[in-house]
Amino acid sequence: MSNPSQIDQIAERVERLLLRYQELQRTNALLSAQVDALARERDSLTSRLGAARARVDALLERLPQAEPGTTPKSTA
Repeated sequence: MSNPSQIDQIAERVERLLLRYQELQRTNALLSAQVDALARERDSLTSRLGAARARVDALLERLPQAEPGTTPKSTA
């Protein structure tokens, strides 16, 4: 039997496909975990940005208002 039978060839291809499928499942799981981690990081950064904006807005409100018709003094 120098040539593998057609059944053996099909069985070998099915085994390779199963291995490839398992590999793709592992890759998909890793990518899904990365997506989840990046989404959490994005949400955290969005929250921090909102807090920073609120602090800047609060600081801007504390600045004295310039009177109409005056120009701000240069500190240079």
